[in-house]
Order: sequence, then structure tokens, then C-alpha cells
Amino acid sequence: MGQDEKVFDKMVRTWIADVSSLYEESTYERLYRAAPEFRREKADRIRSKEHRAQSIGAWTLYEKARLMCKASEEAIFNLSHSGHFVLCSIEDNETIPVKVGCDIEEIKKLHTKLIKRFLTSEQHYILEKQTEEERTDAFYRFWVLKESFMKATRYGMRLGLDTFEIQCDPCEAPRLIMQPDMIKEQYYFKEYKAGIPYKIAVCSTNSFFAEEIQKVDL
Repeated sequence: MGQDEKVFDKMVRTWIADVSSLYEESTYERLYRAAPEFRREKADRIRSKEHRAQSIGAWTLYEKARLMCKASEEAIFNLSHSGHFVLCSIEDNETIPVKVGCDIEEIKKLHTKLIKRFLTSEQHYILEKQTEEERTDAFYRFWVLKESFMKATRYGMRLGLDTFEIQCDPCEAPRLIMQPDMIKEQYYFKEYKAGIPYKIAVCSTNSFFAEEIQKVDL
């Protein structure tokens, strides 16, 4: 195997799936029965039909994605869901410890209070946009980038959205310009478009990402 093939084999790949079909009871039950016990128990604690579909759908996507890329059960992965869609990112590197976080958010309304409270210097990038649509788009872009970073670090919401800053240049990939002192690794970002009104971002200590997101039918 050549050097380029080795790099490709260890890149971060991301998959997306529509869980609308799981709103049908027969489809949900079929995938529910195929899920492991701990996932079924988690779904059983969820009251909303849509959120149960997200939970089982996300795990189903993970299982399909893992088989597609021939990743081991020890492969590092992360899941996310929003609205009718679920997301899964996987990086299978058995020799170098890697961290991965992904996030998907349906674009809805602009949360001005959240911008001013959590997005520190990034708020200028958002609020200087000319239209409400542009500001909304910028807000959700930063939101998924920050969520993906927090998930990748494994601190989650304990980290705080205002403890780090991301810079978004028009012609370059997003990058961290400030991060908490206790986080020493270098993190990289990848954004995806899937032809839907959602924002999608993946963050990892591996700088190699698949160029395209893969769509999967559940």
C-alpha cells in the first residue's frame, strides 16, 4: 500500500441519513429490534416519536457506515442529529489516538441573545452581515463548528462556547484562534453541504477529511 493510500485509509469520513422513514411504526420497529440493548433502552426513555427516530436512526447509520468503511468496533466515531437528519463521523486509526466530533443543525431562526452571550469576538462576523438571512446562516455556521469542537475534545458543554474562538476566512478552512489552556492538541475543521437547509461541521485532530459527505438510506 502506497503512502497516499495509507493517508486515505485513515481519513475522517462522514455520513448523513434522513430518518423520516422511521416515523412509520413498522420501519422503526424493524430498526429498533436490530439495535443493541443499551440503544433500545435509551430510545425507550424518549417520549417524542421524532426524537426516538433520531436515536435509533443515528445508531443504524453508524452501523451501516462502519461496515461501508470496514472500520473496527474500536473505531473512533461521533453522532449528531437535528430535525429529520442524523450524522455520523468515523476515523479508524489503531496506531495514533484521534479525536472526532460532528454536529448538524437545522437552520431556523436567529438567536441574537445566544450570539451576544456565547460567541465572543465571533459575534462581529455575524452581526455585520447585511441581511437577516446572512446573519442566520453565519450564526448556524459558527454553532456547528463550535459544537463539533466541544464534542471532539470530549468536554462537551462543560467547555463553554465562550472559552474558545474560531476564525472563518472566505477562502480558507475554519481554524481555532483561541482555545482553553488544558487542550493541547491541534484541531482541524471540515464543513459539508448536503443540499438541505442544515449546517454540518466535523472537527478532528486528524487533518485528513473525506471531500464529500456520503448519503445513506436507512
